[in-house]
Amino acid sequence: MISAKEVEDAYDLLKAVVTKTPLQLDPYLSNKYQANIYLKEENLQKVRSFKLRGAYYSISKLSDEQRSKGVVCASAGNHAQGVAFAANQLNISATIFMPVTTPNQKISQVKFFGESHVTIRLIGDTFDESARAAKAFSQDNDKPFIDPFDDENVIAGQGTVALEIFAQAKKQGISLDKIFVQIGGGGLIAGITAYSKERYPQTEIIGVEAKGATSMKAAYSAGQPVTLEHIDKFADGIAVATVGQKTYQLINDKVKQLLAVDEGLISQTILELYSKLGIVAEPAGATSVAALELIKDEIKGKNIVCIISGGNNDISRMQEIEERALVYEGLKHYFVINFPQRPGSLRTFVSDILGPNDDITRFEYIKADKGKGPCLVGILLSDASDYDSLINRIERFDNRYVNLRGNDSLYELLV
Repeated sequence: MISAKEVEDAYDLLKAVVTKTPLQLDPYLSNKYQANIYLKEENLQKVRSFKLRGAYYSISKLSDEQRSKGVVCASAGNHAQGVAFAANQLNISATIFMPVTTPNQKISQVKFFGESHVTIRLIGDTFDESARAAKAFSQDNDKPFIDPFDDENVIAGQGTVALEIFAQAKKQGISLDKIFVQIGGGGLIAGITAYSKERYPQTEIIGVEAKGATSMKAAYSAGQPVTLEHIDKFADGIAVATVGQKTYQLINDKVKQLLAVDEGLISQTILELYSKLGIVAEPAGATSVAALELIKDEIKGKNIVCIISGGNNDISRMQEIEERALVYEGLKHYFVINFPQRPGSLRTFVSDILGPNDDITRFEYIKADKGKGPCLVGILLSDASDYDSLINRIERFDNRYVNLRGNDSLYELLV
């Protein structure tokens, strides 16, 4: 198990390499939640995420002979950038496996940080599939595998985030009540827990997962890591189907509260962080702040830290992020509605069904037999409270309509 001393040793090595990211009180969030909300901005790290810490420290602990063979890793993006940066700085080669679904922004950043030292292989639809391929390649070619989370040196490196948080809080005269920490494979929360529970046991560590990838919650329930059959890859930095064995063992009797945050709330928070705070956060990075909403009554008057774990957000994803936020806020809705195949039916729908400030955002019409044709209709409400009256009007227009709200399979298929 990792000790606080091991985290301190990691920090001694890393302090000349990593950026000591700020811990700052945020007035907007503090006012919103009636608490003192401090942000630890790892999005300002050299590779725009905390992952540099564990990757660099793990590679540094290899022998000269091991490093000379080159290293292998698997990553959804941020760990890959940390490994790429370390490989470039230490003048070694790195073969990096990434899912084919990895945002282009993260792939280009890996190339940027690694330069000629890095070879990228895009394999698998998920991190877990990519990781299996990377481990097989590592064994077949006798190259060290740099695990993204389930490795003691990686965990110790990630734990240096906690060391900095408490040192910065002490300098500011703050006693911390809670730290909200993202969970993917568990490396960050394992390192933070190992350090904080030994040095600052009065501070509660709260684990935060994306609702579509609650692999640590599943491990807690089963008493051991288990593999989720399906995960939502939206929060790609923490979309992991199986948590680490070591990370689970490090936190399962120390982290008492796990929160699952809806991807729509994460999307809403990404937009809020950008528009109100000027912070660019990726979905995983915004998850800790989004979780505040879930226990807002419990944190009033408390000193809270949220880790912005990464800022590698692909600008091309903003449309998807805005879409998820609008759906979560109850403003955007999708229906399959049967329209009579006669002139003026759409005009009737618009005049009789929509509110004066509502809008049709999507309309796909399919001609069918029996005088009616099913249409996919997207409606944007000006006020979420108008939803019930909208439903009543749609029912009068077509009592066989299908509401895609809550119907995830149909939503994914049609939208």
